[in-house]
Amino acid sequence: MSDAQKIITDNRQARFLYEILEVYEAGIELTGTEVKSLRAGKVNLKDGFVRIRGGEAFLLNVHISPQNTVGQYFNHEPLRNRKLLLHDKEIRKLIGQTEQKGLTLIPLKMYFKRGWVKVAIALARGKKVHDKRDSLKEKQDKRDMERFMKTRDRD
Repeated sequence: MSDAQKIITDNRQARFLYEILEVYEAGIELTGTEVKSLRAGKVNLKDGFVRIRGGEAFLLNVHISPQNTVGQYFNHEPLRNRKLLLHDKEIRKLIGQTEQKGLTLIPLKMYFKRGWVKVAIALARGKKVHDKRDSLKEKQDKRDMERFMKTRDRD
């Protein structure tokens, strides 16, 4: 990741619940108060997902908190549907993948790139319970190995 990117939020739970197959970068249509909230880090991607309707991709169920300093009339709706900006070719490919293979689209992280807000969305397959157990076991084994190597280096 270059210096030009500043991560706003990361959906860490997604990598545990889903097997990530492909990652796409998409722009997002936002209002001014939403951008202000993003700069303050007031966003939650945890329950978010992407739907494709009418040849357009939409980010659903992502909570961006309203601004406290702005009147209610000028503020945004926290859970509104937000349009994602993707190329037509990418949208057609995603439609085929989600409809034929039964995969899902989830947001992984949101970040600023050269002043623009970008969303990393992933084409993912849900993990089964045993896959989640394997992930936890691998993570614990890796942590144990690092701990062992660290203590070995001191001796």
